[in-house]
Amino acid sequence: MSDKIIDLHILILFDNYFTCCIIYTGGDSGGRALNLVLANGFVFADGGFVKSNVRISGGKIISLGIQTCEFADAEIIDCSNMYIIPGFVDVHVHLREPGFSYKETIASGTAAAAKGGYTALCLMPNLNPVPDTMENIKLQLDIISKDALVKCYPYASITKGRTGRGEITDFHELKKYACAFTDDGTGVNDPETLELVAKTAKAENIIIAAHCEDETLVNGGYIHAGEYAKRNGHKGIVSESEWLPLKRDIEYAEKYGFHYHVCHVSTKESVELIRQAKKRGVRITAETAPHYLVFTDEDLEDDGRFKMNPPIRSAEDRKALIEGIIDGTIDIIATDHAPHSAEEKSKGLKDSLMGIVGLETAFPVMYTKFVKEEIISLEKLIEIMAIKPRKIFRLPDSSINGIAEGQAADIAVLDLNTEYKINPDTFKSKGRSTPFAGMTVNGECVMTLVDGKIVYKKADKR
Repeated sequence: MSDKIIDLHILILFDNYFTCCIIYTGGDSGGRALNLVLANGFVFADGGFVKSNVRISGGKIISLGIQTCEFADAEIIDCSNMYIIPGFVDVHVHLREPGFSYKETIASGTAAAAKGGYTALCLMPNLNPVPDTMENIKLQLDIISKDALVKCYPYASITKGRTGRGEITDFHELKKYACAFTDDGTGVNDPETLELVAKTAKAENIIIAAHCEDETLVNGGYIHAGEYAKRNGHKGIVSESEWLPLKRDIEYAEKYGFHYHVCHVSTKESVELIRQAKKRGVRITAETAPHYLVFTDEDLEDDGRFKMNPPIRSAEDRKALIEGIIDGTIDIIATDHAPHSAEEKSKGLKDSLMGIVGLETAFPVMYTKFVKEEIISLEKLIEIMAIKPRKIFRLPDSSINGIAEGQAADIAVLDLNTEYKINPDTFKSKGRSTPFAGMTVNGECVMTLVDGKIVYKKADKR
């Protein structure tokens, strides 16, 4: 049999809804922009779900609702019992190319993203060469244009060489191609650099995304400075290494009025500082990651898949992060997808490199642990994984509150019913290191579309 979609459809009008039998023989659309109808799904539109069809043509969403017109020119995909949503957006991803393609590539990372229901990514500048000049960021963009399956928006670095001090990059020139600016992995702690960054960011109306870390307080630590570290002889990272530089940075954001975005929030003190800053009207937004919301340091094992920066922290920190999600203090779920080779992650907590993968696990973990357990609603989860990231980072279709006519057909189709175990051996990412390995979850992306092209479709068999 062919590996293409067979163009055979049987349409039945039943209770004013189109149902369909469509035969797939594996594969996807081959990258073709199709005339498509996603039929009978629960469509997320205007902040809620409604049973509807979604008609797609020319890469755009043409219409919603119950269609009774002729569909002879379209592929019709039955989405009965499926949820059709705007594709997820991850504003904190490391795809490692150029410079470290043995860990991940644009091709493998965006394949992982598509499998996870993501249609857009913001790419961190931990690269070689660092995207600190027009020449270097265009090198990255050339690879993206050739290999990316989903939309990719690079960060530029704040400082030359991503050193966290000294000369800052040309914000005015780089903002033409950069979604925001960050030295992620390196804290910017030099007062003179901070003041210049603050003034220039305000003048250029750009986002500064901060990796809040005072390396002098980290002092060689590699997991949270909690009871697990004490019991097992590990060197801990104190919470002050995050929240003290955050407290300082908030003062700069408040004084100069630029948009300050806090990366991977992990401590209870950070949550409260952000909450109070928002109350005062500071232009501040924040993200955290699923692993900080699900695990505490008491869940740690002496395995590299539990090592990341910042570290998984205490039960009190986790509780504060959850409260921050519920009350809106924390705006976004991001993964900090940071793949390494198997060898680099095989040396236990002490000697493994910091970083885990997350693009293929974020939604099922959050759906299972937060929606199914009634901590937040599905609508809230979509808001913080798909809607708010677009709005905050001013990405295309940033005005959307769901699937809408006229917007790009960047869509994820979700199966919320099938139960399965997370198996890193099935990942599209080159990275396999995740603390969620073996977890039983619900919530699976079965199809992802970018500009109306099918970039991922679940195989018939797992």
